[in-house]
Parts: sequence; structure tokens; C-alpha cells
Amino acid sequence: MAISLGFGPSDLARCRFAYSPLFETLQAVRIATGVEGPGPGPHHRGWLRDARPRIRGLDLRPITLLQPRRGYTPDFLSPPPPGPGPDIGTELARVAATPASVVREEIELSLREHGTLGPEAAGLARMLLGHPAEVLGLLTRLVGAAWEALVEPVWPQVRARLESDLEYRSRQLSHGGLDRLFADLDPTLHWSGDTLVRDPGGDEHVELAGRGALLMPSVFKWDEAVVITQPPWQPTVTYRVRGLADLWRPVNGSPGGALERLVGRTRAALLTGLDEPASTTLLAQRHRLAPGTVSEHLTVMRDAGLVVGERRRHEVRYRRTRLGTALVHGGR
Repeated sequence: MAISLGFGPSDLARCRFAYSPLFETLQAVRIATGVEGPGPGPHHRGWLRDARPRIRGLDLRPITLLQPRRGYTPDFLSPPPPGPGPDIGTELARVAATPASVVREEIELSLREHGTLGPEAAGLARMLLGHPAEVLGLLTRLVGAAWEALVEPVWPQVRARLESDLEYRSRQLSHGGLDRLFADLDPTLHWSGDTLVRDPGGDEHVELAGRGALLMPSVFKWDEAVVITQPPWQPTVTYRVRGLADLWRPVNGSPGGALERLVGRTRAALLTGLDEPASTTLLAQRHRLAPGTVSEHLTVMRDAGLVVGERRRHEVRYRRTRLGTALVHGGR
């Protein structure tokens, strides 16, 4: 459904940023089970090839029936996060605490939008309309299993890309306000004066009226922005994360040239790959190295002034210094 959000002067101060491992899990289920269409799109083919074997034997039909390609998905399955970066356990606990009346109401709404169901889907729908507490328990367990199979193995990469996006967007907002923030937020979103429009636009307009908006990047919801305005949630806009095109791209070969001769093949590869800040864990996974090996190389490069480590909540993320960047661009 097309929608537009009207911003007033007080909404700027109430805009905040967050990401949600729960939302990422539900979107990953959509891609892995074909809800999004016959193919995963250009960005997730490599991830899907590795992920599909891990969901064999896992019956995700109760989740997919409640996530139609076009239609209403129950909000209780993925409520907007209250903080900037919750863990999956905290989010699943919020789902498990959903009141029975909300579970029943939102499932009924989702199923009504399906229209006529085939025999198999109709039987599944009757099960989902059973005792709300039992249905909620089943859905919570299935989402947790989907997280473990689809997202947890790649979470260091996904989280690093999400956090990098939050840092970039926060700088855009602080340097240029909403005009600069929304200039390149998502291809399906357009900023016009004091209104954010999701294409094609014009069907529904919501005034934020001082509530501000939660802005949430996503790796697995890549095709269009998602706008949530239903109470009791703060209005939420989910958009495609920056740098998605090369998220799953393996690091092959070596940088070569003078840089490799100067610092060695492994350090050259690590330094060249730091186009965005990254943790030791992410670099180890990306370059197929042991975390201890990566840590040793980063320590040497930090002492040489080529990289610097900065703590971001639960981890230290490394970025190139000006000297490191000069070597990368001048030593290839």
C-alpha cells in the first residue's frame, strides 16, 4: 500500500535509528521460501545457496502463510525495536509476551487478505486460528529456529553492515537535517518539503504529529521500503541498507602491487578490505582467517598508524586511517 508521512518541526528531534534481528529473520524466511517471488533477487543468491540446506526439514509454512507477498503481516511477529540494536533473545521474548487478543486479531486480519485458500492452506489457517497461546508458542519457536538456520551464521556480516548504515544516516541527519537524510535513503522513498512518500504514493497520508519516526535499515528487505503506522508502535520506515551489492561478495586473490610487497599479502588484503569499519570477527569470516590471526595483523597495523580501533557497544571495529587509505590507493 502506498503511503506518505507528514513531518512537523518537532518530529526531527524524535527521529531515531535501529535495526532488528527479528525483522531480518522474517525477511530471510520470505526469500528462502520463495514468498518474495521465484528468485532471491540479485543480492542474495550466494547467501541463499548456502542457507537453503539448513532449513530442510524445518516446516516454515505457518510463518509464510502469515507473510503474504502482498498483504498484511501480523505486527506482533516483528514489533519495531525499542532500542538501537536488540539481540534476538530479547526480541523473541517480546513476541512471546503478546496478549492473546492481539494474536488472534492480527492473525485473522492477515488470513482475511488471502481470499480463497486451497485445502492445505485452509487446514493450516484453521490451526493458526486455534488457541492463541499455543499458536503464539509455535510461531515463536519457528521464528527462533529460522534465526538459527538462516541469519545467525551470517549475523556478524549483517550486523556490521546495519551498524555502518546507522552511523552514516546519523551523520547525514546531524549535518543536513531531514533534507539530507532522505535524499538517498531508499529508491522507493522520496522527500518533498515536509513529506516522505513511498512510491507510487497518494493512497494514504499520515501526520506524525510529534511522534517522529523510527528508521530501520534492512539487509533482507531489499526490494522496497516498508512503512508501519499502526498503533501502538512509533511510525517506522524500513529501507534497504547501504552497500548491499557487495555484502556477500567473497574476497578472492590478493591486492598485489607495491602494497602487498610493503606489508605482506594478508595485511594488504585486510587493509584493502576496510572500506567500511569492521570487527575482528567479521574480517576473519570475510577473509577466511582465524580471529587470532586477524587480531595479530590488526595490532601490527594499528601500531604502524594504518588502522584505528573504535568501540561500538559490544565490539571493537577497525577502520583505516588517512595513512592507511593513502597506502591502499597509492600502492595498488
